[in-house]
Amino acid sequence: MYLVDTNVISEARKGKKANRGAREFWQSVDPDSLYLSVQTIGEIRRGVEIIKNRGDTVQAKALERWLDILVAGYADRILAFDEDCAQVWGKLMSPSNQHPIDKQIAAIGLIHGLTIVTRNTNDFLGTGVRLLNPFS
Repeated sequence: MYLVDTNVISEARKGKKANRGAREFWQSVDPDSLYLSVQTIGEIRRGVEIIKNRGDTVQAKALERWLDILVAGYADRILAFDEDCAQVWGKLMSPSNQHPIDKQIAAIGLIHGLTIVTRNTNDFLGTGVRLLNPFS
């Protein structure tokens, strides 16, 4: 079971233009074994708003439609950051306060026993969470 980071779900949006390793990952896994975090939803929403604020309404609307599809498709597989996750996150942040959102994602992965699928494995090192980089 996998917790898909923002950079990997965003790569999937590219379809046939996506990185080969990422495409192979998507083709090799059962879609029901894939989860998203609320942080990923927030990061994508932030991207929509940045693009909208820059005045590119066409791209913002396209990205928002994609976000709506993700939220609907993963509705029962979007994991929240709850009190247990907050306790783990606090422990992960104590030695180094770098990458706080990634450490929240790591906490969710640890609590739920999931492997984090990300291009940015260095951001998760030292957390104890299992990692998979489909880009390498």
